[in-house]
Amino acid sequence: MLEKAFKDHVPLDVIQDAMGSMGPWHIVIAVALSLVKFPVAWHQLSIVFLAPPTTFWCVSPESATNESVKYKCYVDVGNGTMDKCTDFRYDKRVFRETIITEWDLVCDREQLTNLVQSCTMFGVLMGNFLFSSVADRIGRKKPLMIAIALQSITGVVSAYAPWYELFLLFKFISALATGGTMLVSFVLLMEIVGIEWRSPMSVLFHVPFILGHIMTPLVSYLTHTWQKFQLAISIPAIFLLSYYWIIPESPRWLLAVGRPEEAEIILTKAARRNKVPLENVKRAIESHECQKSTRQTKNKNYNFTHLFRTPNMRLKSICIFINWFTCGSCFFGVAQYMGTLDGNVFINVAVSAALELPGTMIVLFLISRVSRLKILMGGNFLTGLSLLSMILVSDPTARVCLASIGLAGIAISFPTVYLYSSEIFPTVVRNIGVGLGSVCARLGSVIAPYIATVGNVQPWLPPVIFGGGQLIGAGLCLLLPETMDCELPETIQDGENFGKKTAAQDTS
Repeated sequence: MLEKAFKDHVPLDVIQDAMGSMGPWHIVIAVALSLVKFPVAWHQLSIVFLAPPTTFWCVSPESATNESVKYKCYVDVGNGTMDKCTDFRYDKRVFRETIITEWDLVCDREQLTNLVQSCTMFGVLMGNFLFSSVADRIGRKKPLMIAIALQSITGVVSAYAPWYELFLLFKFISALATGGTMLVSFVLLMEIVGIEWRSPMSVLFHVPFILGHIMTPLVSYLTHTWQKFQLAISIPAIFLLSYYWIIPESPRWLLAVGRPEEAEIILTKAARRNKVPLENVKRAIESHECQKSTRQTKNKNYNFTHLFRTPNMRLKSICIFINWFTCGSCFFGVAQYMGTLDGNVFINVAVSAALELPGTMIVLFLISRVSRLKILMGGNFLTGLSLLSMILVSDPTARVCLASIGLAGIAISFPTVYLYSSEIFPTVVRNIGVGLGSVCARLGSVIAPYIATVGNVQPWLPPVIFGGGQLIGAGLCLLLPETMDCELPETIQDGENFGKKTAAQDTS
């Protein structure tokens, strides 16, 4: 009877056939999951307003000369003796209190502001590792709720930290949770939507992050102090815990770990809401159980070294990972660099964030129509050329516009490299490849703050480094094959053979 059912109806994905590819049930969950991205943006990009560039004067010791003590770390106390400044006065006309003014993060303590952002990004990286492991063991829903709660609680507590070191610790823990929320929410979404919806949904899922970025300067403008700002970006996540009753466990994970009864309950609810025949649910469960033994016999352990064992796979992997690295460093670096440009910091950041939306919409429109590599190269070139052009202009407004265009280009490149990576790596190492690419992006974001603030030494250095990196990424795309409308590689050998002779033609 089961064999006859398979002959009559053999869908590409029986689990998706049971709950539909996209319907009211999916939309409610997708919206709920997307709201998680708002605090993700707030926590990752908060450094712009937690530690904005601040004018300071040395107050103690007093200078024995008439020279200006603005931006002075050492003063002449008489007889040519230079003493280290121990007390400072700050310009508080725009920001009444920042972490710089709170803990005197100037002079020899200046790099401690960059340490906050680097620690945040490193925490996000570690959170990806930690929560991905936990999510594979206990499911998607519980780790997501744990991460949301931890993110909110540690974010609130950090606002009351009396010492810099304690603030840094809680920011790191909050970043761990942020890495968990962004990873688990994305995985859960990809596991419930239909195959044909995964590409557009992976792009649309980035939109709430951009909206959160746009809202960040508004929240800072309304709060004026770093403590209130930190509270404002942390407390809203508490309300996301109410989604415990909306967001289901992943039925795919439940079936994978041998809990078909629980999976059937969720699939039945989804089928009813989406008006899918309930017999599809029973067929999906039976099909999955029937194929379980076959899947188990095909299991083989793979690791990241398989990405580099053969020459063609090694070349492609290196080119892709460099693109991930440059995208990660450039996006978070330029986002922070916007706060150092002349003009109104709130307007500068808001405008640059708003221009990311058109970039994302361009990807959404082109992703099923234009070569992946052409989109990736176009985004990289747009960013690289606009940032390098900044060294040729001195007008503050023009520089802000060019930096904003650069962020728009990154908004094109980032989701494209993510999708391209999911298609170029063979099935047996696809998760490893995409995961390692994400690690490269996080490593780029860890060093980004130091590049963004190196403008204090030479103003032209940040745009040259960020822009040059993007042009290198664009150039490396010439060595990669196109994946659009191609049969995806399954085995390591498929990956080695994929695009071996046609890379040059595919990118022309």
